[in-house]
Amino acid sequence: MNYCVSVRTLCNFTAKHGDLDLRFTPAPSAQEGIAGHSLVASRRNADYQSEIVLGGDYKTLTVRGRADGYDPVNNQLEEVKTYRGDLHNIADNKRALHWAQVKIYGWLLCQTKNLKDINLALVYFDIASTQETPLVELFTAAALKKYFEDQCELFIAWAQRELAHRTARDAALTAIAFPHITFRPGQRDLAEAVYKTASNGICLMAQATTGIGKTIATVFPLLKAMPKQRLDKLFFLAAKTPGRKLALDTLALMGKSTSQLPLRVLELVARDKSCEHPDKACHGDSCSLANGFYDRLPQARYAAVQSASEGALDKTAVRNVALAHRVCPYYLAQEMAVWADVVVGDYNYYFDTSALLHTLTVNHQWRVSVLVDEAHNMIERARSMYSAALDQRHLQAVHATSPRAVRGVLDKLNRAFNDMHKTQVDGYRVVEEIPLDFLKDLQQVITVVTDFLVANPTRLDADLQSFYFEALHFARMAESFGSHSMFDITLHDAVHENALLVPSSGCATLNIRNIVPAPFLNSRFTTARSVALFSATLSPPEFYKETLGLPQTTSWIDVASPFSHDQLYVAAVRNVSTRYNDRDQSLVLIADLMAEQYEKAPGNYLAFTSSYDYLQKLAQCFTQRNPHISTWSQTRQMDEAGRTHFLHRFTDQSKGIGFAVLGGAFSEGIDLPGARLIGAFIATLGMPQINAVNEEIKNRMASYFETQGDTPGKAYNYTYLYPGLQKVVQAAGRVIRTQEDTGVIYLMDDRFTRPEVQRLLPAWWRINEVTKRLSKKEK
Repeated sequence: MNYCVSVRTLCNFTAKHGDLDLRFTPAPSAQEGIAGHSLVASRRNADYQSEIVLGGDYKTLTVRGRADGYDPVNNQLEEVKTYRGDLHNIADNKRALHWAQVKIYGWLLCQTKNLKDINLALVYFDIASTQETPLVELFTAAALKKYFEDQCELFIAWAQRELAHRTARDAALTAIAFPHITFRPGQRDLAEAVYKTASNGICLMAQATTGIGKTIATVFPLLKAMPKQRLDKLFFLAAKTPGRKLALDTLALMGKSTSQLPLRVLELVARDKSCEHPDKACHGDSCSLANGFYDRLPQARYAAVQSASEGALDKTAVRNVALAHRVCPYYLAQEMAVWADVVVGDYNYYFDTSALLHTLTVNHQWRVSVLVDEAHNMIERARSMYSAALDQRHLQAVHATSPRAVRGVLDKLNRAFNDMHKTQVDGYRVVEEIPLDFLKDLQQVITVVTDFLVANPTRLDADLQSFYFEALHFARMAESFGSHSMFDITLHDAVHENALLVPSSGCATLNIRNIVPAPFLNSRFTTARSVALFSATLSPPEFYKETLGLPQTTSWIDVASPFSHDQLYVAAVRNVSTRYNDRDQSLVLIADLMAEQYEKAPGNYLAFTSSYDYLQKLAQCFTQRNPHISTWSQTRQMDEAGRTHFLHRFTDQSKGIGFAVLGGAFSEGIDLPGARLIGAFIATLGMPQINAVNEEIKNRMASYFETQGDTPGKAYNYTYLYPGLQKVVQAAGRVIRTQEDTGVIYLMDDRFTRPEVQRLLPAWWRINEVTKRLSKKEK
């Protein structure tokens, strides 16, 4: 059995040497790269052949790839590399890597066409000027064959080890058993649905109550499916750190339950959390871990594989290996993503504009399955990935300290800002199209700053680079601007008055706000063999399916809850309104209702409100009326230590009420079983505030979906109702965590008694509609 490897992977493994050098070398976007390759091909003669699929064998190795183009008239094979800036700034080790690739392609073509020699051309294409710089050399087939075999020899021992690992991995996963004696109620249904998605090559949306063990019920069936479906990788993606930790713990459990499970598990963490020297630049002249990085990488790579056989390559394990071999932990982890079986990381590693895991999947043509944990977070996270903002105040601050070479274009861009909002009366305005003149001025800034940074690669100007990257992202989002997004202008220090923004200064922020991420995400779903999105709150499914761009073939399962309505008393209070204008009048009623419940059943409770302002008022009112009851509150910008202290107040012996904001850190992802939490008071529907921005989002929703013949209320539901109730159900899910738990939930707003709202709440709840009677003190 041969081990298959791409030309790119082979050369990255054998032909990379020297320093890790990330001095400013601006790279073209993927779209620009594709456009550049197409333009080069269009300039060639009629006989020119583009995108040539090539392959060849050496011993037990099969090498495959796709060469950019071949000109049979001139017997010339071309490899096109797009770039920005000065060609001379491309590092020597990168040029050597490029030559290695074209030489491998050269031999594969000579072998295919029985050529005695061939002209190999590295064509460097400048994205800005559209100029080509070809570097051409004539090689004999014999010389290229020797080079090919030499590179294969450098890789073949690793390939044989990888082949043995894959064989052992698949054999172990075929025999793997569920790590618990039995499935919990609902777990088997979920596991079977996930297994079928991998078998059928489709996507799945799975709604399952918090506490049934969704992580093991999704990870286990995909591990089981890997051998039969020939899956190369499993990606477990989570929105927050606790989700990633739970995945790593689950995979560790799988390893312990099966003797010698040869499964390489890797955790990817953000650069700012893994950088050893944040005060140094990423190149060999500044950072010792970048100096000679590629020379020491082979030993570090081998050590990391050995470490993975003993446990997950989590943040700590990667760091230990990296420092032992004096390489950068962050970039060692990125290298190990190629060789891992399971990768655990944030959503952005697969779904963002330049996502590492998606790029690797496409480049290596992997068969992957993707698990998306707590998938109700995906809409907001995806919107943020494909949105962009430019702040005029930031521009002016950068201009004030910028070098003379770029000051002129920054000043011109500032004037373009002013031209867009100089006649604006309202503090907030939506503009149907992004003005072309502004985009031209922005592109000029990008070009000039690019040239300056390329010419001064060692200059550290953090503010200029920060604004530059903001400008680049804004320009790229502008290129893909469409009905899925909206463009608006907010004048600074504008204040809310009667749901309108009123301006009070002369600067503005320009926003490209993505509303419907579906057009960007659809290809991410179809690239994978299967994707399973799971959460306790994915209702109604069409909201998530349409907004995220899931394929029409996507399956849906609503796993029956293992919990009984006898475990949870749910009350919807008829005569309480938490609407904005009614909040002050609601405080006493809500505070006394909470006190009554506490006196009836003393213990630990959470009280959720819509905002910090409302939280402070309610907590103050409650404490004044009930000074004998212990309370504690979430605060604005609460740090990790503060959050930990807040949660530590919930013990098996403690009693009191913690006040928190719905949708915040304590609404989901926390586990307080048993007596640690026996009830929740939810004084809000969680809906976004009705303001100018959200009303425009609603209008854009209506426009986007109107061609599908949708009902008039759909835009309102998609903008306000569904996102709000998703937060409510997530918060309520903190109360019942096991089949032994009991508790109460008070839904304190009259709108919870409406049938259209109750239809969106968990089916296993039995909702009791109650009226809070006024006490004599209240009267």
